[in-house]
Amino acid sequence: MEIYSKMTLEEKISASETRVCTTVFPFLTNHHDTLFGGKAMAIMDEVSFMAATRFCRKTLVTVSTDRIDFKKAIPSGSIIEAIARVESVGRTSLKIKVEIYLEHMYEEGRELAIQGLFTFVALDENKKPVPVLQGLDID
Repeated sequence: MEIYSKMTLEEKISASETRVCTTVFPFLTNHHDTLFGGKAMAIMDEVSFMAATRFCRKTLVTVSTDRIDFKKAIPSGSIIEAIARVESVGRTSLKIKVEIYLEHMYEEGRELAIQGLFTFVALDENKKPVPVLQGLDID
């Protein structure tokens, strides 16, 4: 296990960036043979939750999504990479930006297909909001 010494906020944000890759198989698609929007949102919520948890190591819940833009349809047989990064830190909340990139299986390159912003709130054992940065060793 890697032990982190005191980090700056930007170093902590960078260290918590989370990437998840998967293949879009037919069971993940809709009647257009493209990635089902609800499945894309679930992937985004999960990867953003991981990034937020890695950032503060606190109990978190999703409280909102600000906007999700579906820029490109993602066909069955594609590879996708979801990248989540802390966008901003509030007193008890975190905003996480998520981007999903599309790679066609047998072609070089990739393109941004979906992006969105997810907000999480840190909770204590009584399910009451707590400061996100409390107890973190950040300069």
